[in-house]
Amino acid sequence: MSGPGRLRRTRAGALTSVLALAAGLLGTASATAPPAAALTPPVGFTADALSTYQTNGIVWALAEANGVVYAGGTFSGIRPAGSPAGSNTTAAVNFAAFDAATGAPAGCSLSFTRGSGTATVRALAVSPDRSTLYVGGYFSAVNGTAVSGLAAIDTATCRPRAGFAPRFGATVRALDVAANGTVYAGGDFLTVNGSSRRFFGAVTESGALTGWNPDADEPGRALKVTPDGDSVLIGGDFFTVGGAASHALAVTSASTGAVTRAYGAGFIPSSAVIKDIVTDAASDGWYAAGEGSGGASFDGRLAMELDGFEQRWRDTCQGATQALRVHRGVLYAGSHVHDCSSMGGFPNQARKHLTAQSVDDPDLLGWLPDTNDGIGEPVGPRALTVSSRGGRDFLWVGGEFTTVNGVGQQALTRFANTPDTGAPAAPAVSVSSPRAGEVRVSWRSSLDLDDSLLTYRVYRDGGSAPVYTTTGSSLFFSRPQLTFTDRNVVAGRSYGYRVTASDGTNTSGLSATAAVTAASSASPYQEAVLADGADLYWRYDEGSGAFAADASESGNGGVYMNAPAYRATPSAVAGSAALSLNGTNEYVYSDRLHHYSSPAPYSVETWFRTTSTSGGRIVGHGNNIGTERGHTSGVSDKMMYLTNDGRLAFGVQSGSTRPTITSAGSYNDGDWHHAVATQGPSGMVLYVDGVAVGTNAATGNRSYNGFWRVGGDAMNSAWPNRPTSEYFAGQVDETAVYPSALTAAQVAGHHELAGTPPGPGGSTVTVTPDEDAYVNGVAANTNYDDNQLASRGTTAYIGYLRFTLPSAPAGQVLRSARLTFRTSSDSTAGSAESHGIVPVTGTWTESAVTYNTRPTLSTSVLGTISGATSVSTGYAAELNASALGGALGSTTSLALTGSGTDSLRIWSSEATAAYRPQLVLTFGDE
Repeated sequence: MSGPGRLRRTRAGALTSVLALAAGLLGTASATAPPAAALTPPVGFTADALSTYQTNGIVWALAEANGVVYAGGTFSGIRPAGSPAGSNTTAAVNFAAFDAATGAPAGCSLSFTRGSGTATVRALAVSPDRSTLYVGGYFSAVNGTAVSGLAAIDTATCRPRAGFAPRFGATVRALDVAANGTVYAGGDFLTVNGSSRRFFGAVTESGALTGWNPDADEPGRALKVTPDGDSVLIGGDFFTVGGAASHALAVTSASTGAVTRAYGAGFIPSSAVIKDIVTDAASDGWYAAGEGSGGASFDGRLAMELDGFEQRWRDTCQGATQALRVHRGVLYAGSHVHDCSSMGGFPNQARKHLTAQSVDDPDLLGWLPDTNDGIGEPVGPRALTVSSRGGRDFLWVGGEFTTVNGVGQQALTRFANTPDTGAPAAPAVSVSSPRAGEVRVSWRSSLDLDDSLLTYRVYRDGGSAPVYTTTGSSLFFSRPQLTFTDRNVVAGRSYGYRVTASDGTNTSGLSATAAVTAASSASPYQEAVLADGADLYWRYDEGSGAFAADASESGNGGVYMNAPAYRATPSAVAGSAALSLNGTNEYVYSDRLHHYSSPAPYSVETWFRTTSTSGGRIVGHGNNIGTERGHTSGVSDKMMYLTNDGRLAFGVQSGSTRPTITSAGSYNDGDWHHAVATQGPSGMVLYVDGVAVGTNAATGNRSYNGFWRVGGDAMNSAWPNRPTSEYFAGQVDETAVYPSALTAAQVAGHHELAGTPPGPGGSTVTVTPDEDAYVNGVAANTNYDDNQLASRGTTAYIGYLRFTLPSAPAGQVLRSARLTFRTSSDSTAGSAESHGIVPVTGTWTESAVTYNTRPTLSTSVLGTISGATSVSTGYAAELNASALGGALGSTTSLALTGSGTDSLRIWSSEATAAYRPQLVLTFGDE
């Protein structure tokens, strides 16, 4: 898009944390972020479409007065929501009125017709006192009463106002009414009341012609009186107004129509027109909707100052904006926006038809209900209005669409400020155990069409209480990865995790369980990649789904497209799986926009395996994420690709040239190969299997916003030795991107580590009880050998556990010990008090111990249980390893004791295996 950038902002800063989202700079979750609310401010409407009557044709205009919404257009009937076209239809000729709160007809029936040609209503405006509805369009009668393109309707009686009969020579497309009653009009006409008025004119309340005469050279499509009444803002197709050069937009005197502010060549490109104008006194601004032709035109929104009429900001998204409304500091728009890459937003892809942005900033907010394009041109929505009734606010939308949020609904729909009934989508979750004592739970942030800030809760092993809670932000085109590292795990034990997303009112279902076995040591290859600074690292260890987790700390998750084959074997790196790609349409793309500015250094690394003779793009950077024609990358470089004969190439775009390195050898032999491409101050280097196979002195590349893609993307025919296939057929593994140029030693080191399994490190042993039971001071002679253990001070419960401890491995000592357990499902299982873990010095058996025969306890304390407040939840308590070390190689007993009145109940060894208590012993070198 061309045109000036932002000149000035007002009221900036208050919403910065929300508005920065659309720039693709969404970070990882913050545990201290505010909780999600039903609607993420400043959004004021839910994305839930309400039941609304529909028409059988196009709605071109909307207006509201006194809780009634008026719709004008080109249609002949209305029908209830859910009724298919042609059924349950009530006659309504180009006009209908509806109760704003119910969406049902309001009892005002008018027919706008003409003797020949197709009649249509194109503009609606209500007088400031709400007593008169003005209707403009192409018609010659209202309920049989003769009119000529403009009618006045009494809102109280729903009858044409007698004596108001101005004559417009052609279609009226825009209307507004001043505080003094003057009715301003724009359209296709050249005369009003027989006098020359080219495309703009005004009449009094009685229909008499006024002196307002902008005298444009092309049709008018939009106009609005400023809040002070001194000016009329006009928009349309024109290039001159009153002889002054001012294309598509001008400010005119409200009395004469003389231009008081012109917008010269280039402000609005010659290929664009203005379709709507709205004002907002609260923000001291006015806003214009653009519709253009071609990528260099203007399709977005303008924010202008009412004081001085300068530009405040410019939205350069592409997608023909048709209608605007401001409500409580938010600018809502109807368009078919499909490309916001010029603003750091989403690239060219499927159209979106309803959007929102703050009046202070052009970045898109997290509000995205949708329609389809529909009939007619088609462009989707054509008109917006806001009405309040019964304590609720309603946004009405009219247009050409035939579906809303994927459900059949023609030409009319509406949204309210409350209630919010739409739950976020369940997160897509991936788990891994990157090193000893850690499980890494990663998930793709969820999508909610009216809530960009969501709260996430992580549950482990079926627990009812979350082990982690955080908030994170997302938009439909940027759904960043969020991560929780669970360090309360035991090597060799399997854990399952599920995650929910909540908008504060509605909560998603639990995600599918993602399970992993906790590792006892780390992958040497992975540790080297992370140590060398990878800020995108896809290991491809997922077993299904669309989410590719980033193993780095940068949260650069990916999206699997078209369901490639997961967990392929053999993998390139010990302990990891690989990904198989079909060479036709399967690929992975980064879920976050990345900006590269030449000549910043970088490295791209991956393993690949193939026997293909069609070549293909293995990994690279491009400005789009789709596969449809027109939605693949038009700009791309920093890529590694395979030629038809199996040679590896690394190329960039620098100006009009494409510096490229191509290996001499071929690598389509079915074996795994390690490929690294670097570019920095010393130029380009391509490495294969740890050795440099080519260099190029070029240090420059293409600077642009884009996405990393593995497996395929468009390739310009100018690339040297361009392969037959743009998509790679084979397997990939361990893809990483670095913000530096790796050295030859680093590359060789990575290659050498690929086959190295995790080292032995320390050893961990998990021991379950040989016997366990508890006693109860109330039932002093009763033995409690069941599936629960209990602890309380008064009246006393004491739990007992007996373990057979192993000896320490040769050359090692006990480094740490912990008791892991799970609170039971009893409603009193959790305890807000602390409970001690103490050695037992007396004898006991689980089948016979009672309170009266209870064993003697030591006066020392090995550990303390605290914070085990939730039921059905796993916990752990650290023990004194030095004190426990003396019991290694023997049998020892521990007791759970309390001093207060709040009991703790945990599952015993008679419970399901996953719920049993365990003693976790970790040994290390002496």
